[in-house]
Amino acid sequence: MNTQPGSSTCTTRSPAEPRTGSEHLQRRRFLGAAAAVAVAAIVPRHVLGGPRHVPPSDKINLAYVGCGTQGFRQMTQALEKPEINITAVCDPNRGSDDYPDYGNDELNNRIRKFLNDPQWANGARGAFCGREPGQQIVKRYYAAKKPSGRNADCRAYADVRELLAKEKDLDAVYIMTPDHLHAVIASAAMRQGKHVITHKPIANVLDELRTARNVARETGAATQLFCAAGQTSTPTICEWLAAGAIGSVREVHNWSTRPFWPQGMTERPTGTPPIPDGFDWDLWLGPAADRPYHPAYTHTVFRGWYDFGTGALGDMGHYSFHQIFEALKLGSPTSVEASRSQYWKIEGYRWRKQPQDLAYPQASVIRWEFPARGAMPPVALHWYDGGMRPPLLKELEDDGEPLPDEGLLFVGDSGKLLAGFTGDKPRLIPKARMAEFKQPPQTLPRPIGELEQFIRACRGGQPSDASFENAYPFAETIVLGTIALRVNRKLQWDAAKAEFTNSKEANELKSRKNRQGWEV
Repeated sequence: MNTQPGSSTCTTRSPAEPRTGSEHLQRRRFLGAAAAVAVAAIVPRHVLGGPRHVPPSDKINLAYVGCGTQGFRQMTQALEKPEINITAVCDPNRGSDDYPDYGNDELNNRIRKFLNDPQWANGARGAFCGREPGQQIVKRYYAAKKPSGRNADCRAYADVRELLAKEKDLDAVYIMTPDHLHAVIASAAMRQGKHVITHKPIANVLDELRTARNVARETGAATQLFCAAGQTSTPTICEWLAAGAIGSVREVHNWSTRPFWPQGMTERPTGTPPIPDGFDWDLWLGPAADRPYHPAYTHTVFRGWYDFGTGALGDMGHYSFHQIFEALKLGSPTSVEASRSQYWKIEGYRWRKQPQDLAYPQASVIRWEFPARGAMPPVALHWYDGGMRPPLLKELEDDGEPLPDEGLLFVGDSGKLLAGFTGDKPRLIPKARMAEFKQPPQTLPRPIGELEQFIRACRGGQPSDASFENAYPFAETIVLGTIALRVNRKLQWDAAKAEFTNSKEANELKSRKNRQGWEV
């Protein structure tokens, strides 16, 4: 059993059971990483080859790529870490106040409080974002805190390729761009000897996901997929299931209130609004096919388009699938199928079904099948979004409770475990079952925070629980789901060959032709 502090790996293998090849590999990597920590503590960074393991005596010089709304929410957390020194920021937008935000000026108020400046973005229409605001936040925070070993200077770039070419002393890159750029930037950074942390997903294209995972293997870069891998309730669920709290799990149901952004578009946006001053549309497109600028593609709303996002599943599924895969030891699925909302309109006094080749649907239900894993039986994983949910559970009905707006449900042979969307606040249902449940002792370590995991990995320590290698099975499963939303049939997946065995159409969606200069 892995009892290394900070790990959230869930396992029920007894000491007498032999290790699998993958377990030997994980142990070998861990021992190698532990040795690297000792070396990194005494060897200067310029002596180390490949991606540099940053010794504890040094700050981790980090470039922050993507200065939008979610980018700023996580930038403040990174700035507060004494181990990190943000030396550069990058975004194709110089700066503007047209980013959609949560109600009550949430992001601008957050930055005002963070900088102790009530006048920040005063009078802004929406969230005030972009590379110059990002540069100001970094410089002002460091100047005010005067942190030891950190430089208050921070350079700003529009083109991430220029940043990677000029910032010679970088250790790591933090990627907070729209989905379609993640794998391109991550792969380029790793090949240049940088460690990488990226917001979910790793990629919105299956072949690019595989490439990013493979580049991480080849380079030895420390990687982290931001996906709620620091959720401390995950080991609790693992312990309960291992103790037989609900018997063998055969179904999992996970439902989200997303999307909050537009989806279901059947036509490209019309009109030719001018490109805003200071916004480089060509750089924002990156690898995606060229098209005229329109604000319907950018600033938060990119998620709904096939070309730029991964829809509600990709936006939210990473936060919960990490927990599900840890608890049930899932690998690749064998099949995936989806149902989706449809779109019709009257044309020439006739009902006409509209094509769905541009954007994710307003609502969907997706189902994956996974094979048996040792003594664990086959399991089906069900996803719901856009207001779709499972039927009201009899156990909740008996307790007089409604089905939560969002949730995670494990269905076993002898009971049900219900939790919040990301696995928080787990409980057995009905209430009487929980009241009589004798919780097993804590045998698994609780994870440290995601950013702390990445810092540890950059220093040559234990890999992140959601490194590209560790996260690949559920990241792959999510991208397979986004493909199933575009193909109207049950798809059979051969993980060993990395191909669908029954659909040429689905296989064609595994890749895209990137524009020149943006190859993975």
